[in-house]
Amino acid sequence: MVGDKRLGEREWLIAAECAEPTALHGPTAPHDPTALRDPTALREPPAVDAPLVRPAQLPAAAPDFTGRADAVRELSGLLAARGGAPPVLAVSGIGGIGKTALAVHVAHAARRHFPDGQLYVDLRGAGPSPAEPDAVLAAFLRSLGIPDAAIPDGTEERTALYRSALAGRRVLVLLDNARDTDQIRPLLPGDGPHGSATPHGSATQHGSATLITGRATMAGLDGAHLVDLDVMSPEEAFSLFALIVGEERAAVEREEVMDVLASCGFLPLAIRIAASRLASRRTWTVSVLARKLADERRRLDELRAGDLAVKASFELGYGQLEPEQARAFRLLGLAGGPDISLPAAAAVLGLDDTASRTLMESLVGTSLLEPTVPGRYRLHDLLRLYARACAERDDLPEAEREAALSRLLDFYLATAARVYAAERPGDRTVEHLAPTTRPGLTFESSGAALDWLFTEADCLIACARQCVADGRRRVADLLTAALDLAESGARSYQYEGVAEAIIESAQSAGDVRTEARARATLGNLYYFTGRFEHAERELERALDLELTARDPMLASRVPNRLGSIVLDQGRREEAEAYFNRALEAFRADANEAGEASALSNLARVHIDKGRAQAGVELAEQALAIYQRLGASLRLANGRYTLGIALTRTGRLDEALAHLTQALDIFRDTRQQLWEGMAHFRLAETHLAAGRAARAAWHAERSLTMQGLCGEWRRGSLLTVLGKALSAVGQTDRAREYWQEALAIYQRLGSPEREEVSALMGVSSISSGAPPHGAARLHPDASGGMTTR
Repeated sequence: MVGDKRLGEREWLIAAECAEPTALHGPTAPHDPTALRDPTALREPPAVDAPLVRPAQLPAAAPDFTGRADAVRELSGLLAARGGAPPVLAVSGIGGIGKTALAVHVAHAARRHFPDGQLYVDLRGAGPSPAEPDAVLAAFLRSLGIPDAAIPDGTEERTALYRSALAGRRVLVLLDNARDTDQIRPLLPGDGPHGSATPHGSATQHGSATLITGRATMAGLDGAHLVDLDVMSPEEAFSLFALIVGEERAAVEREEVMDVLASCGFLPLAIRIAASRLASRRTWTVSVLARKLADERRRLDELRAGDLAVKASFELGYGQLEPEQARAFRLLGLAGGPDISLPAAAAVLGLDDTASRTLMESLVGTSLLEPTVPGRYRLHDLLRLYARACAERDDLPEAEREAALSRLLDFYLATAARVYAAERPGDRTVEHLAPTTRPGLTFESSGAALDWLFTEADCLIACARQCVADGRRRVADLLTAALDLAESGARSYQYEGVAEAIIESAQSAGDVRTEARARATLGNLYYFTGRFEHAERELERALDLELTARDPMLASRVPNRLGSIVLDQGRREEAEAYFNRALEAFRADANEAGEASALSNLARVHIDKGRAQAGVELAEQALAIYQRLGASLRLANGRYTLGIALTRTGRLDEALAHLTQALDIFRDTRQQLWEGMAHFRLAETHLAAGRAARAAWHAERSLTMQGLCGEWRRGSLLTVLGKALSAVGQTDRAREYWQEALAIYQRLGSPEREEVSALMGVSSISSGAPPHGAARLHPDASGGMTTR
């Protein structure tokens, strides 16, 4: 980005340049008014031996212009090109993006290519009273030496005379702040002769050229070269800020400067205002300014300095919108995600996709909205704040604002429920979710469903956060339906924050059922991130609340997850009781996928109790159900459990086959946590088979994927990796990993520290089946079906 234009500069300049040309450019040659009004005369250029007026109307270039190297190079190259049609270059972008500063900078640099002069006008296209083309033509004609008496009345006649006056000359015309193509067309020079001699005796590069700026895209101008200006890069933004406040001052608080720039959305006008405020207050530090701009509700008010204001710049564009466009702009500003898809926007607007697309594209044409990728749009951060302010200011009833967000929440819940169902055939959880008034999207495959979920993750969670107060039941169910985001490790922090907010809201309202579901969701998240004590506490509380709520979804899912937690702590009898309770509840709810989950988890209990063959049989029953249901991801969890059981019985080749298939599915479905766990189990099995090098490779792969799984699981991974490395003779590395594992277990007070201490007392180990304790490293082998 470049620096922004100075308000008021255009008005001063055009007033000066519209004065009598004798005052600005010296005497003009006499003209025959009658001849000029003759239609045949309009097709002829002025006599070449007549004294020429060479207007020089460009505003002063910004002294602190910086950045925009690519745009400057592109525009300058086109203006300097030889041959071809005279260029028409149109630069568009939102208010404050730096269009004028860029155009003026480029125009000054290109003056040598246009020795016959430069014309400039502010067309006031962003304001309520745009300049009329006939008035602009009259001013241009005067500046070219045409006396008032020779200027015809009609726009078409003035355009013809203007083009005739420019014929055979090389003049650069800068049309600043244009409203639309209708305003521009009469002001475009004609083609003129190419390759002819100029009055200066040199060969022409082309005729006159036109450089246009405006908020609206000029796609309707045939042959125009369009440049859509984006915000500044962080480096460009820092350079502009430092030029204004001083390099040393900016460098001392670089991190705080970047916070300021982020609050400004890297918009040049906002950066200039923020920097100017700081430069004028020598007692302020950058951190003071950063804190002021951190408050979103006051940010636009803070971005004001003298007659410069971001809000005023946005106001000009907003004031031009038609009522339907203005309503759409206000409502779109309510959505909190980084961008928005067309179907989600249709939900916000309460329209179908076709009508929504038409409105969205019309806002793109005004530069108030920008497309990102096909089918997605975004508002600049400051424009979003402005749109929300407009929604509160312009009589948009609170009920309408709430209804718009409610429709968006319904859209996300309905679609996330379909993603959940696509991934988990036979799971009746979605039948227990809150009903929605708006249908969700449909998908051709589970892969397409997951693609949607991960693409929409930030927007979905932002909507959930916004709707907690008025839609907490649906928000709680949205987190349940979007469980893949938590299980995969994606957006765990944001997911956790929404769950905590729901609990607080539900407690205040006495909403027991919603509180229980939110606590179950939070407990699941804690489990997947390795915070087992927190997970057990939340799930036990959820189970207590379920006795009051009588929620069949919680009656099965919560004990299934609790069984996994207590099994990981060696509390096998409690685990078996929880799993049997879950199995009974799943069967009562006719939830076959849940039944398979409980069977998988019971298989783990048998394995941990030394009844490996019974564990294999239960795991095979679970796998058969998953295969019959056609559940791809759950099938991977079933193979994962069976692989563990087969390893314990010494059927290593079969175990490796199942675990490898599970790994492939986890990778394809972007379940990074489960992908890491499959690598861990493969490491165990390879180690048992005497293939220590392969075991070490899988263990190291697992270790790189376990950033979100918690310390205890990391300790187990380090232990197994150390065993594999010791088996291949890398005892020093093995001891390093064991030392780290021991420190973790000692910090947690885990009994596994005894095994690691014993390992560190020997230099190597023989390969063989992993010890009993190692088998306890896993989220529940059913794939978290206790929460499905």
